[in-house]
Amino acid sequence: MFKYNCLNNIAKVGLDGFDSNFVQVDDFNDADCALVRSAAMHDMELPDSLLAIARAGAGVNNIPLDKCAEKGIVVFNTPGANANGVKELVIAAMLLAFRDVVGGINWVATQKDNENIAKDAEKQKKQYAGHEIAGKKLGVIGLGAIGIKVANTAVNLGMEVYGYDPYISVDAAWNLSRSVKHVKTAEEIYANCDIITIHVPLLDSTKKMINADAIKLMKNDVILINLARDLLVDEEAVISALKIGKLAKYVSDFPNPTTVGQEGVIVIPHLGASTEESEDNCAVMAVQELTDYMENGNIKNSVNFPAINMGVCDKVGRIMIFHKNKANMITKFSACFGNAGINISEMNNKSRGDNAVTMLDIDSAVSDEILEKLSTIDDVYRVRVVK
Repeated sequence: MFKYNCLNNIAKVGLDGFDSNFVQVDDFNDADCALVRSAAMHDMELPDSLLAIARAGAGVNNIPLDKCAEKGIVVFNTPGANANGVKELVIAAMLLAFRDVVGGINWVATQKDNENIAKDAEKQKKQYAGHEIAGKKLGVIGLGAIGIKVANTAVNLGMEVYGYDPYISVDAAWNLSRSVKHVKTAEEIYANCDIITIHVPLLDSTKKMINADAIKLMKNDVILINLARDLLVDEEAVISALKIGKLAKYVSDFPNPTTVGQEGVIVIPHLGASTEESEDNCAVMAVQELTDYMENGNIKNSVNFPAINMGVCDKVGRIMIFHKNKANMITKFSACFGNAGINISEMNNKSRGDNAVTMLDIDSAVSDEILEKLSTIDDVYRVRVVK
């Protein structure tokens, strides 16, 4: 029986996916695995019992990934589960930026006692007239699950779409419309596009990637959309560019004192993935990931360990070893089993950066003594008995 804890409210449709091997507990310290959305975990003590954390969403900035890796705790996220919700808001952001719908609605709200509202609206509407997005050039930086949906939808709306992603996956490339111009540098996006939308993870290499130098390379009157992460954009540089007319509009999904109330800025209260459908999809995927890992040891969509899958174990036992990605580790593991006369019927080893996982199916039961020997090998984080 596996115990799970929810650090935030998780959609019931997802939790209903747990089978009879799982029971919910109220105390995080009692959990074998946990589900989280936005709860801050960096200062939390991680119990020794904890084997996995599933983030019902894409971003994992609230989770201490390195600390989890060193304890052999697998951290999952749910890429693509909320992609459609974010995509739809990006399209809405483009429309709101090109046509002053919000300004028009706000003006109408001030005229509730005006008996001549219909006539006056015909005169007033010229102040809120805008442009159509068809025919405009859209630059999409980052062609992951969300970026691809944005790019393909924009093509269907009659836009000329440029896409930039030096790390685009094979699956993503197959799903990308052939009408999207795949450029090799972000500078090509800056130089050509009327609208730029960002869909990359927040890393040291992407922090404030849209800065004063990048803005200088852009065309005049560009509309910039950021529904990914606030720190991808140097917002003080954006405000300066808006004031001198270099940028036309900035749409952000991250309210903060720098942008709220500024002319030319549309700030949305972090609604990107806040749809019932997105929350359901994320919860369902998170539960599926945890179930397969806890029951079989298979890892998919982890952000701190590599993907590994050996299906359902039909042998006597299955052992997982989490360790540093160093030479000669497998030789040491094999020796522990070989010296005990235990045959390894199947083995898989995968690495990701500094971390690695070795999964072994064995033909006879493993003793506590062998587990202890494996655990004391240098650079081993954790040994887990799956079966």
